[in-house]
Amino acid sequence: MRWDNLTAPPTEGDPERAAPATPPLPLALPGAVVRTFDTPEFAGMTFYEVQAKSILNRVPGQSRVPFEWTINPYRGCSHACVYCFARNTHTYLDLDAGADFDRQVIVKVNAGELVRRELAAPKWRGAHVAMGTNVDCYQRAEGRYRLMPEIIAALRDFANPFSILTKGTLILRDLPLLREAAEVTRVGISYSVGFVDEQLWRAVEPGTPHPSRRLDAVRRLTDAGFEVGVLMAPILPGLSDGDESIDATVAAIAAAGATSVTPLALHLRPGAREWYAQWLARDHPHLVPRYRELYRAGAYAPQAYQRELTARVRIAARRHGLHRGELGDNRRLPEPPPPPAAEQLTLL
Repeated sequence: MRWDNLTAPPTEGDPERAAPATPPLPLALPGAVVRTFDTPEFAGMTFYEVQAKSILNRVPGQSRVPFEWTINPYRGCSHACVYCFARNTHTYLDLDAGADFDRQVIVKVNAGELVRRELAAPKWRGAHVAMGTNVDCYQRAEGRYRLMPEIIAALRDFANPFSILTKGTLILRDLPLLREAAEVTRVGISYSVGFVDEQLWRAVEPGTPHPSRRLDAVRRLTDAGFEVGVLMAPILPGLSDGDESIDATVAAIAAAGATSVTPLALHLRPGAREWYAQWLARDHPHLVPRYRELYRAGAYAPQAYQRELTARVRIAARRHGLHRGELGDNRRLPEPPPPPAAEQLTLL
């Protein structure tokens, strides 16, 4: 059974309401407030406001990733990137990894309070905290819920180092707070811009800001004194891995003042794999055989393909004056851990 009969009571007279017409709560979210908004940018979306029990998450198997602790104030993401590796986490909530991930967003409304409490705990030792490593903390919902200012303020007040990886331009709203934090601790900011082709952007990242707007944000952040790295990810086989696409993207990244560019080939873990495969078969059926070949052994493209891709991006970076064409501060540019070696998946 997917749903139970729990619903949140309506808030009388509130246009941003807990509406009785919304779906009942997923079984994994007892006590959540189910909320919808009467604004075009949130059409078709449902938000589940929850009181989280904890917010600082320790990453299992941290030897495989360049960070040990994360904060994720949201689950699910309105960016709706068809390739998002985090899609499968929605299945833990009795929601699906496809449309539900894009439209059913869990909001930890007490996130700021929890961060402050957990940073004050005697056992906390001030470790670096990464944000934006699962879903984007500056997705559209952040404009409504404003969780990040409280989170950043808490990290600032405890002089706790942190990093943010985002596709969202809303981070500029918090620039004054970020500058205050940078005066007392190390603050890393990175952007994700995998390509600059507008048609491809509309197809695979429909809920994100335009790549040019993201690069404008990179420029504003660098002008404010931050060293901003760009994660050129994902690079999509057959769609954005050509020399022309790579050169155009690296040129735009360099022009925005980024201090580094780090290329990552598309990886297709469970959940994302099935959703992306459906899109590929519908929009680019001629590429299906190539993807079957590249991803026949699992979630990651062959090492030879990844090395060749990295080399071409590095050459383009040097050509456009971005000499640090490899990873800079690796704590700011996270990559999810690879699946177990024995994993076998099918594409279509």
